[in-house]
Amino acid sequence: MALEWAWVRRQSPVALADRGIFLPAGGGCTVLLLHGLTGSPTELGYLAYSLRHRGGHAVRVPRLVNHGQPLGVLARTKWQELYGSAKEAFLEARSVAREEKSPLVVGGLSLGAVLSLMLAAEFPEDVGGVACLSPTLFYDGWNVPWTHKLIPLVNYTPLKFFSFFRESEPFGLRDTELRRKIAEQYGKMSLRDSGDAAALGYAHFPVQLFCEMRPLIARCKQMLPAVTSPVLLVQAANDDMTGPRNSEFIRDRVGSARSELVLLERSYHVVSADLERETVAGHLQRFCNSLAAGQVHA
Repeated sequence: MALEWAWVRRQSPVALADRGIFLPAGGGCTVLLLHGLTGSPTELGYLAYSLRHRGGHAVRVPRLVNHGQPLGVLARTKWQELYGSAKEAFLEARSVAREEKSPLVVGGLSLGAVLSLMLAAEFPEDVGGVACLSPTLFYDGWNVPWTHKLIPLVNYTPLKFFSFFRESEPFGLRDTELRRKIAEQYGKMSLRDSGDAAALGYAHFPVQLFCEMRPLIARCKQMLPAVTSPVLLVQAANDDMTGPRNSEFIRDRVGSARSELVLLERSYHVVSADLERETVAGHLQRFCNSLAAGQVHA
């Protein structure tokens, strides 16, 4: 990631064409999946359609607050707003699950996994299971720039309002063809024009937004013992952003009687779309099937 500097003028929110991916079904589980920071529901699309069409599970992949908006709008997002939008989506999913009398599974990718754990801790009686894909508590992957360590210091200076990390290869992907397509699309984006961020995610990470992640992650760590639902953890052994230590930390601290850690050998951070997405879909499918069947063990 390269560090870029600019004053992005105050931008206004725009109307978006969709709220995310919503796939109803009868039977199975109701599954709420949350995308990552600066990502979009598209990054979870393969898993969503697999769960729906192969397992008969109802799947909801909402767009987190301000994602898809101009970069200047996204950059001003507070961590409380991020959790608030996840909680709002959770309450909607809970209503659906109660109506269908189906187990409610919450999960997500990266930040989405963190938010899912917090929801499971706050609503232990309502969550049947938690699926964490590349959970992000520590930015310790091999492609994280050394400048990321300066964020705790930058947080106390005006520099955070002017600095942005620009995404660079491998974009969390080991799949070279998909990586090529992402590079082509991100190459068209600038700090003042995020292009089709609603579908593709952003080419830039606002440092201001990274600063908001620190209290959110700290809160998640504190809440882990209150997570009592079964937990599935999926992480790439060679994750470029967040290594296996993240999943191991969660596994060792949740209050769940059942936790499973799956390490992938041919993927990077975005495991939901990378080379082993079919393997991830299979693990997620079995996890949800076991909950729908009322099983205690996978």
